Amino acid sequence: MTPLSKGIFLVAAPSLKDPNFRQTVVLLCEHGPEGALGVIVNRPTAMSISEALPQVPILEGQTHVLYAGGPVQTNQVMLLYRMNQVPENSHHVFDGVCLGGDLDIMERILTQQPGRESFRAYLGYSGWGPGQLESEMQTGSWITLPADPVIVFEKDPARIWSDIFLTLDESYRHYADMPFDPSFN
Repeated sequence: MTPLSKGIFLVAAPSLKDPNFRQTVVLLCEHGPEGALGVIVNRPTAMSISEALPQVPILEGQTHVLYAGGPVQTNQVMLLYRMNQVPENSHHVFDGVCLGGDLDIMERILTQQPGRESFRAYLGYSGWGPGQLESEMQTGSWITLPADPVIVFEKDPARIWSDIFLTLDESYRHYADMPFDPSFN
């Protein structure tokens, strides 16, 4: 079990029935005495980022999917970036991955040649008050693992949760066959 800190995955245990988090993988972006904040990396919506941010001209015609980041502030778009060089003012999470809302970075990624740099957009986020996540850990709601930028930016979101269970010890592997519940999308 990986200790709670920014830059880890919170993988919803099969027993977690809360519809906000059932079969989710959350990238923990902040953790401290004031609480925790993260984004769900495996819940794409039917909406594109251009629909969510119509005032941003560079997004016109873009098909980047908007993800449901969590149940908090679902009217706010947050951006997660994978950068070759982390900008000074950004909130670094882990391994060149930053959280923020800097549209200039997104525009640069969209106008450059395709490469390793990329982004994901999230509507809302997942948040926990002081001690709340620790309490959920004690009840077995979450499994913690080191985060991986490949999983966040390149894997099929519908397979992330089950694929992670395939990598865990034998006692968890049968959960990988649990059908993905589309009612959460």
